[in-house]
Amino acid sequence: MINVNDFKTGVTIMFDGNIYQVLEFLHVKPGKGSAFVRSKLKNLRTGSTIEHTFNSGIKVERAMIEKKTVQYLYNEGETFYFMDMETYDQIPLDIKQIGEDIKYLKENLDVELIYFEEEILGINLPEKVELLVTKTEPAVRGNTATNALKEAILETSMVVKVPLFIEEGETIIISTKDGKYVSRK
Repeated sequence: MINVNDFKTGVTIMFDGNIYQVLEFLHVKPGKGSAFVRSKLKNLRTGSTIEHTFNSGIKVERAMIEKKTVQYLYNEGETFYFMDMETYDQIPLDIKQIGEDIKYLKENLDVELIYFEEEILGINLPEKVELLVTKTEPAVRGNTATNALKEAILETSMVVKVPLFIEEGETIIISTKDGKYVSRK
């Protein structure tokens, strides 16, 4: 059990029969009435977020989430296969369990598999991934306005804005937090 006054960002809890991760929290002590904790929670099963207000001092059950490093192998339709690096077992995940993270997956990428008891909840990507630029327009001479960007299509079919000097065939680093270009490799 964990007291809502002890919430920290990233803590996982059981609430209303679901597993939530605390994204944000705010302790509020109004002039009148009792204190409360306003929180923003992410449902780890569905990916949706909710806002909930807990009365101060309430205890909720802590969810013990486990993580294991696995390697992405390949996909067949909407099933994606990962390999446990210790046992070499293949773990199939449905596209719904991966969600938007699919655009960063390339063969041999190491990710963290997140699970609660025996239930697989999804994956955690590394902060940055290296992806190959497969298509982009050549830079136009004289078009050197400050911070000028162009679109590039990456090996995973993801489209990202990159600086004008990036060319086809280059490997670039992309942030998995916001999907933006970070640097060349």
